[in-house]
Amino acid sequence: MSVSGQKPAHRSVSAAWFFALFSFLLIGFSAPVTAVTVSDLYSAKVPVEGSSPGQLAQGYADGLSQVFIRVSGTREVLAMEGVETLLSDAESLLLSYQVARDKSGQSVLSMSFGAVGVNRALASIDAPVWGANRPLTLAWIAAEDRGSRTLVTRPEAGAGAENADTWRAAFDEAAGQRGLPVALPPSDFGADRELLSDIWGQFIGRVKSASEDLDHDVLALVRVSRTGGQWRAGWVFDGMAMNTGEESVTAQTPEALAEAVINRWAELYASRYAVSASEVGDSPQVDIVLRGVTSLEDYARANKVLEGLTPVVSVGAHRVRDEQLTLRVAFSGELDQLREYIALDPRFVPMESDVPAERPGPAPTAEGQLTSSDANTEAATGSEEAQPEDPDQQTSVAGPEETSQFTYQPVPVDEEEAREAFESLYQVLYYRWQPSSVIGSDGGE
Repeated sequence: MSVSGQKPAHRSVSAAWFFALFSFLLIGFSAPVTAVTVSDLYSAKVPVEGSSPGQLAQGYADGLSQVFIRVSGTREVLAMEGVETLLSDAESLLLSYQVARDKSGQSVLSMSFGAVGVNRALASIDAPVWGANRPLTLAWIAAEDRGSRTLVTRPEAGAGAENADTWRAAFDEAAGQRGLPVALPPSDFGADRELLSDIWGQFIGRVKSASEDLDHDVLALVRVSRTGGQWRAGWVFDGMAMNTGEESVTAQTPEALAEAVINRWAELYASRYAVSASEVGDSPQVDIVLRGVTSLEDYARANKVLEGLTPVVSVGAHRVRDEQLTLRVAFSGELDQLREYIALDPRFVPMESDVPAERPGPAPTAEGQLTSSDANTEAATGSEEAQPEDPDQQTSVAGPEETSQFTYQPVPVDEEEAREAFESLYQVLYYRWQPSSVIGSDGGE
């Protein structure tokens, strides 16, 4: 049953306008490319000494610091005026938390913050806000050590060398920390010595051809080398006008080098796609993609259902392609609340399983995966600590069977639409419209 309320009549889009839009956009459009939604952008995990109020408060602040860096796109956010006040009141932005022990016996605080609340907090100190839809970088990394070069590839049972494993883990961890989608080529390319030479020489031609069937928005050709006790990484980009010549960083360890590289990449992307504080606005907006909309009647019914939901402030048709309608919805509260209301109407069938996810991003890291969310709402209010049923099974680093931190979604090739998607603050919600699911004699409208 849908949840209804009184809404202003001016919200509806006229049938004539929608029909014109529908007819025009069905005629010819470019195929989509791949972009990535960072699903746990507002989640964090940090070690804590215990579960006393003071220890938890410090944990909340540490976790929110990570989220602030990830969402603003810059480490400089922690030096901005007013940020200490926000961190001291981190609990007010908390949606859920859990304290558990990892396999080493360390207490770990897992928490989830509200996206709308975090974005508004950043805007209140004039910090930039970088949304959940982020470009996917396909990184071709050639690592040289003691005269031997190795291509860093996706993990595969029985494949890869120890050197490649070290760099893969380092880049995965760094990318997870910054919420930056970075993919590696499959292990099939590991034996291609000519391609490895091109990556080392930063010749883009063959690498670009090899990448045609691999999801990406930007290619990065990276060469890693060691001189004495110091590591160096130099790279060039191709795609999305990022190809501005070689840049490089140095560090003492593989982990520190990967962190320096990813930090630089994140700040480059954020400088282009993060929005200013003035654009955050009082009413957050989210795009809802409905597949299976085949008529004006489908559109009208779906629009009416959304208009009747308590959190919804306004609804407007934004784009139509084939049987796919994109609605731009302004809402109040948090995005999860809106999703809960939509879930009450069975005609909106969630499409998460239909979104392609064959290209795995970085392995989930300690700060990127909540052990629990819905079960800990009471704990988030500070009423009691949430305890796992079997603490020995809780780990601070996700195991290989856990889901990826990233989910993949299509973004149009058109430059203006792609930029619009990357500048959106909230993840796109995908549903299939199923009008045959009717509750009650009035269809639940």
